[in-house]
Amino acid sequence: GLFGEDGTVQGLLELAGIPYVGCGVLASSISMDKLYTKIVVEDLGVTQAAYVPVMRHDLKDIEAVVGKVEEKFSYPVFVKPSNAGSSKGVSRAGDGQELMEALVEAGKHDRKILVEEMIVGREIECAVFGGGNAPVEASGVGEILAAAEFYDFDAKYYNSDSRTVVDPVLPEGATERVREAAKAIFQAVDGYGLARVDFFVKKDGGVVFNEINTMPGFTAISMYPMLWEAAGMNKDRLVDRLMEHAMDRGRV
Repeated sequence: GLFGEDGTVQGLLELAGIPYVGCGVLASSISMDKLYTKIVVEDLGVTQAAYVPVMRHDLKDIEAVVGKVEEKFSYPVFVKPSNAGSSKGVSRAGDGQELMEALVEAGKHDRKILVEEMIVGREIECAVFGGGNAPVEASGVGEILAAAEFYDFDAKYYNSDSRTVVDPVLPEGATERVREAAKAIFQAVDGYGLARVDFFVKKDGGVVFNEINTMPGFTAISMYPMLWEAAGMNKDRLVDRLMEHAMDRGRV
């Protein structure tokens, strides 16, 4: 989250001349900020959830904010801090009162807030590697089967019923559309090294971008290494490639 994958540590390492794995300052900061990620992706022609941007100071007249949201969307909606990792401060609001509560909660985490339409679809993720002088590669895809109403912090880290499936069967052509969109988004934010790009896939095969994570989890159950392992690259080789790529950064 903040002060880890948002470009601040990356900037410090750049100043110190220390090689590091992963995206640089620009890609890290843009990708951490959901609002600015959306602005970048809008120019790619990739479908994404419609949204209403809200600033913390707008909450002084929270009823006006609720009215603005209700003019554009029907309930339920999702409310997200623009800068927060691991779904911290994210809420699902089913009516005006819940929306007010969600806005206040999101405002505790960031001064920029997104209210998004609800997308009904399967949660699909794709791992990306490369950038700089290296070609951008995309893995196969994986599916999140959340044990909660949505994949919030507790569902990610504490609920053992949440699970992931590698190479799920999707509507015809959806897997390749996810892979191509993931590479395009990674390149658009000036990605380097690694990222996990998250989407929704609708019943009709439509692909909707959700977000990009420039420092994805790397635990035994994390999707990023699982996807590359399914593609034939074990964790040892993946780590070697990431470090080799990091050492090439100064020669890019």
